[in-house]
Amino acid sequence: MRLNRLSLLNFKNIEQAELEFSPKINCFIGNNGVGKTNLLDAIYYLSFCKSYFNTSDSHTLKHNEDMMLVKGVYQRLEKDELIYCGLRARQKKQFKRNDKEYTKLSDHIGLLPLVMVSPADTQLVTEGSEERRKYMNGVISQYDQQYLQTVIRYNRILAQRNALLKSVQGRAADPTLFEILDEQLSTFAAVIHQKRMQFIEDLLPVFNELYAFISGNQEVIDLMYKSDMENGQLAQQLRATYEKDLALGYTTKGIHKDDLIFKLNGFPIKREGSQGQRKTYLISLKLAQYAFIRKVNRFAPILLLDDVFDKLDASRVEQIVKLVSDEAYGQIFITDTNREHLSDILEKIEREYRIFNVVNGAVHSNES
Repeated sequence: MRLNRLSLLNFKNIEQAELEFSPKINCFIGNNGVGKTNLLDAIYYLSFCKSYFNTSDSHTLKHNEDMMLVKGVYQRLEKDELIYCGLRARQKKQFKRNDKEYTKLSDHIGLLPLVMVSPADTQLVTEGSEERRKYMNGVISQYDQQYLQTVIRYNRILAQRNALLKSVQGRAADPTLFEILDEQLSTFAAVIHQKRMQFIEDLLPVFNELYAFISGNQEVIDLMYKSDMENGQLAQQLRATYEKDLALGYTTKGIHKDDLIFKLNGFPIKREGSQGQRKTYLISLKLAQYAFIRKVNRFAPILLLDDVFDKLDASRVEQIVKLVSDEAYGQIFITDTNREHLSDILEKIEREYRIFNVVNGAVHSNES
């Protein structure tokens, strides 16, 4: 799969751009803050119907503009796919595939598999468990629509239970309502838990192999999945914590409390790792995710590498370059501030490439 053309209008700081890409490697060069990452985010948007960085669609609008457009022409399984998104201020966005609008945006997820590696990934280490659950959901949903729909249903029932807990605080509640909701949550949670366990089990060997390759076997890493579901059926746990949940006004047990534990040399990487080690860990995790999705889908996702070589020593950069040089990797988009540095990397990769210069939101093609 590959993205052949990208059209942008008023997307963040990009006023207008019409770009044609190499099927192999595409590089965005420019100083910090000029819009390189925004170009990657536009590509991400076309796969996931949202920005990689912003929770609100309004943040994708260029300042002082009331509409934005993102359009991509892809080749997927030897067929052309036209993906369009249009947004006007204070209105619902339009998302179309081949001129047909989606009734549910969730139906689009997984059509254009993509992996993004970004400095923002440090939130997986530094922030709370919600970030790591989002990571699991984002990966599994790209190849399993049933999982995505189950998560949506679980969250909907969870919101109903939490609303009911708050509404009955201080007065008698009908236990039958909670029994119905608890059984539904338990059913959905069992499916989600099983799929998350399988994902981590399949991912871990590839993750370990990639980290060892990039780091030169200098450290030992681990990735552990922690869930309340390890303690039995969720419905029984919810009955046991009913009084506590009632007092607090929210549900304290369930797969919405799941977490991933990142470890380096036997200790949580949040405490143990240097900047370079954390970055190596996260890059290895994302490249393992890439390999996993490629295996499941039987075609290569798009890979976005945002400022990926910063804060890594030369040996680790060289190992990453060796990895992405492999023909198993499909279309790649890279951002960097240093043209000379990137040129050295491209010489080692020895694959077709195209370079784009980015200056204050304007994008100019500079053929290799």
